[in-house]
Amino acid sequence: MSDPGRPSSGGPRCVVDPADVDAVVFAGDVLVTADGAGDGRAVAAPSAIDLLRSLRGAGVRTATATARRDAASLLAAAGLDELVVVQADGVDVEGAPGTPEDAVLGEALARLAVPPARALLVGRRPAELAAARSAGFGRVLGVLSPSGLLGPSGALGPSGALGPSGLLGPADGAPDGAAELLEGGADEVVAGLAAIEVADPSPWAGGDHRPDPWSLVFEGFDPADEARREVLCASGNGYLATRGAAPESTAGGAHYPGTYLAGVYNRLVSDVHGRVLEHEELVNGPNWLPFTFRAGGGPWFGTESWQMVEQRQRIDIRYGVLHRRARVRDGEGRVTLVTQRRLVSMDDPHLAALETVLVAENWSGEVEVRTGIDGDVTNSGVESYRQLAGRHLSVHHTDVAGPETVVLVAETVQSGVRIAVAERVRALPGTAVAGRAVEQAPDRVDQHLTLHLRRGRAVRVEKVVGVYTSRDRAISECSLAAAAAASRAGTFDQLAAGHRAAWERLWARSALWVDVDGRTPTVVNLHRLHLLQSVSPHTAHLDAGVTARGLHGEAYRGHVFWDELFVFPLFTFRLPELTRSLLQYRYRRLGEARRLAREAGHRGAMFPWQSAMTGREETPTQLFNPRSGRWIPDHSHRQRHVGLAIAYNTWSYYQATGDVESLVHFGAELMIEIARFWASVATWDPSRHRYDIRGVMGPDEFHDGPAGDPGAGLVNNAYTNVMAAWALWRTRQVVDMLAGRGGGRVFERLDLRPEELAHWEHVGTRLSVPFDREGRIAQFEGYDALLELDWDAYRDRYGDIGRLDLILEAEGDTPNRYKLAKQADVLMLFFMLTAEELGAVLDRLGYPFDPATIPETVRYYLDRTSNGSTLSRVAHAWVLARSDRRAAWQVLLDALGADVDDGPGGTTGEGVHLGAMAGTVDLLQRCFVDLDARDDVLHLNPRLPDELPRLRCSLDYRGHRLELDVTHGAVVVRARPGTAAPVRVAVRDHAFDLAGGDVRRVRIDHA
Repeated sequence: MSDPGRPSSGGPRCVVDPADVDAVVFAGDVLVTADGAGDGRAVAAPSAIDLLRSLRGAGVRTATATARRDAASLLAAAGLDELVVVQADGVDVEGAPGTPEDAVLGEALARLAVPPARALLVGRRPAELAAARSAGFGRVLGVLSPSGLLGPSGALGPSGALGPSGLLGPADGAPDGAAELLEGGADEVVAGLAAIEVADPSPWAGGDHRPDPWSLVFEGFDPADEARREVLCASGNGYLATRGAAPESTAGGAHYPGTYLAGVYNRLVSDVHGRVLEHEELVNGPNWLPFTFRAGGGPWFGTESWQMVEQRQRIDIRYGVLHRRARVRDGEGRVTLVTQRRLVSMDDPHLAALETVLVAENWSGEVEVRTGIDGDVTNSGVESYRQLAGRHLSVHHTDVAGPETVVLVAETVQSGVRIAVAERVRALPGTAVAGRAVEQAPDRVDQHLTLHLRRGRAVRVEKVVGVYTSRDRAISECSLAAAAAASRAGTFDQLAAGHRAAWERLWARSALWVDVDGRTPTVVNLHRLHLLQSVSPHTAHLDAGVTARGLHGEAYRGHVFWDELFVFPLFTFRLPELTRSLLQYRYRRLGEARRLAREAGHRGAMFPWQSAMTGREETPTQLFNPRSGRWIPDHSHRQRHVGLAIAYNTWSYYQATGDVESLVHFGAELMIEIARFWASVATWDPSRHRYDIRGVMGPDEFHDGPAGDPGAGLVNNAYTNVMAAWALWRTRQVVDMLAGRGGGRVFERLDLRPEELAHWEHVGTRLSVPFDREGRIAQFEGYDALLELDWDAYRDRYGDIGRLDLILEAEGDTPNRYKLAKQADVLMLFFMLTAEELGAVLDRLGYPFDPATIPETVRYYLDRTSNGSTLSRVAHAWVLARSDRRAAWQVLLDALGADVDDGPGGTTGEGVHLGAMAGTVDLLQRCFVDLDARDDVLHLNPRLPDELPRLRCSLDYRGHRLELDVTHGAVVVRARPGTAAPVRVAVRDHAFDLAGGDVRRVRIDHA
């Protein structure tokens, strides 16, 4: 909360950090100097107005606490009454037990409705400071003089600050009275109010200020930007996530409340312009957020008659808590301060909570609060999908489950999943409830509370929600489980304490710190937050995969793509048990993948490009082009390389963990069936003595066949063929390794015979890989003969050309005619494989490979890529890192801004780009450190960009928790104490064994 040693122009400062402080209480006359006691004349202390405004702007509540009976008139005379939210004085506590200081501080805290630990006391007298210490204030600040002007013996200037460790008394140069204040209970002493600074938590703060890396702030209300804000302020725990929509809002216009539960899908059929389309979507569940209020029977907050005077939203990145502060005015001119905290518990995945504090700033009277659960929701968050059927839920029933608790049960109309949401509502002790009623409608249930608000006094209402589905384990019925969870839960503060502790455990296992200025640390932490809110240890207990847009929205219908390729490495080196669970999502759908392969005339398993609940192919067959107004064929289901990503993830997980058991139980079977598929797909060309793979699409996505035969697929896409050869090679290694280690039963069950293994070897060493005339790997056969595109002309004409396929189709053209790509294709080989591993695969295939050609190949394809996918920049930064670290760093910064900087027309409002978020963090962890687990050795070959002087991270490797501290001159590897067997680590050419508790420092050259 404070940093006395922080340099500033006027000397040390005391900094109030809104991340640590919810309220500041000013005791006694620290804000006001009374020139004529009793006649109402008063002046504000110097800097008081600036400080109060800064606190208001930062969302920190303020209060005064004084035993004077004329405090209100003095504040008004000094012009401070409108800047102070709560005023507690001698009139309020007349006759109260205890000292006057204890009484007024207790009254101020009650009206603020904040925990004492989240409050800061600013006072001038030892009795005030001692009372604050006794009351449990989180921080106590002593002020020597409101003016900041000290007498001749003073040693502090107007902006000085002293902490207890450096203050011995006046004889040592300390100002008169400071020792007394410290002894009275002050944590710090400042000369005057001018020495108090309010931190700006915004990561976009300018100048030399290093923003708070754990806080993201949005000011005001911008309807055009609300969808993006709702996504970036979402709260989740891997079981469910809720967008950061205002609780009083409804879907439509600027707002889109949405709650999504991992793995809960539903299938609908739509008739669109005469086309019958079937689609399966991640379901937007019942909305648990609704909360509004009205005064004097007037209109409800959130309707058009209300005015938003000011608003600030802050997402606490460290703990995933959304803070909101708004001053609102109704049609009668009544101004109310609304402060809210919201969390989706990381401690208990079935709980969420919303706390609302109301302060009537210029009025008194009765207020009616309405809070409920809305089951009348649809999937309508993506504009291009709104013409499709979107009503996935039918409300089964609502019920009253207790004096404070109601429940709503909905059911998906096709998949039959029941979702139960229960709500417990309480007004905190000390808030009198004049009336309570329940209103049940066919699609929602609400509770109404009648409360009395006095001007300047805060009331707090807590809403705790329990969520269960019929897919959950160890329950008899989901509505009973939800109601029990809500009714038995603790208070918001108790839930928040467990929630924070759970997040601390998560951060300890996934520590990452980058020593750079500006907003980069903030955005990196934001990406880590949303990754863990979408996929967490709670996900490991579910049958769910990694959705491309997290649990934040409905883009791509919540489907599972190959984006997990960019997500898994983080978990493999941080939470390996989670990677193991997510791989089993694929394993459980192996039967469906086998069926898809059989129907296509092949052996093994052909995994779908888009997967959802059952593992069937969910890729749409039609795509609407808004530029042309036409439906066009979508052949992206031909991206069979998704199976190669699954094999790659399985092998990489084993390399990092040494988990042979996982291979025996599911990993080997996955890899064998994927290898079996590619061996059966390959066709022999006797004229070239090579195997071809036909009819596929590469990661590029723009080319689906020859210009004269669109949709037929490509011949010998280089990425697909090289990775197929890799998969055949690595799968054979797995078979050989498991031959005497429990694999025999697996091989027998799969009828894996020596002649099939021999066929794999033949295919894996004779697959075709095309090269162009310059000796570069060609994207596919015939690529070299395509036309060059006039990139400058298209950029001048269209600006954003990420979706060149739609632009060209609208022009009556096709990308199949040109050398272009939506995203990395050939370059994905350098992303997934080290130069040594790629060279080994090509050598097995009989192709010469010179690593010196990599930089030219990278430049060639970078110049021909439109970056129509957020994943593209991740791959490009990765492949640039070895040849041009400065360029790699800039591309990384661009990738970091994909969601936070998304402007009008962007798609972040439809869900985060989870693969890109994970990929940016992985760039820091694996790419710039060159972290690679292979052949029972953990290899490190750091080459940090000049812009990144230091990086620290933790990781799990084969049972060890390792901590890395990397600079341009050295690498320190520390193993936490443990009993796992020693592991082999190599830092460049220096290899050593590392056991639990060991620390090794290796000097490196910054090349």
